[in-house]
Amino acid sequence: MTISVGEKLPGATLLKMGPDGPEPVELDSLTKGRKVVIFALPGAYTGTCTTSHVPSFIRTRKDFAAKGVDEVICISVNDPFVMGAWGEATGASDAGITMLGDTDASFTKAMGRAFSAPPAGLLDRSKRYALYAEDGVIKVLHEEESPGVCDTSGGESMLKAIGAEADG
Repeated sequence: MTISVGEKLPGATLLKMGPDGPEPVELDSLTKGRKVVIFALPGAYTGTCTTSHVPSFIRTRKDFAAKGVDEVICISVNDPFVMGAWGEATGASDAGITMLGDTDASFTKAMGRAFSAPPAGLLDRSKRYALYAEDGVIKVLHEEESPGVCDTSGGESMLKAIGAEADG
């Protein structure tokens, strides 16, 4: 089943790197009573994810805060060690983006957005998308047609969509 606008985000336990190692993060707790932007992508350190998707949210992080977004979250089917290192390497962590690993792809599958590309070594990875949710309910959702493209799921597109959501 594919989760869409108007529906509640599925419950999930994701992992982030903390000062003493991996820490569980309950998505329900993270989103309860808050406005969040979540962007998901095929993999840390992969081409479009590193050169386009993450930088688009680094550029727009302060603009999201100005629109009342409490947190910007990046989710990938990777372990928390990789997500932590990638957040440091790209500057995403310094920009205030929360880097979470969906280690077993359970959140990605519950969202209905898993795909595999065995020739590229990508198994049970996330399609590229971004969403805006209020109190865990999806208000805006943009999914790319191809995992190698970052257009409608980029920071600037989501910022514009959130503005339209607030105005409409």
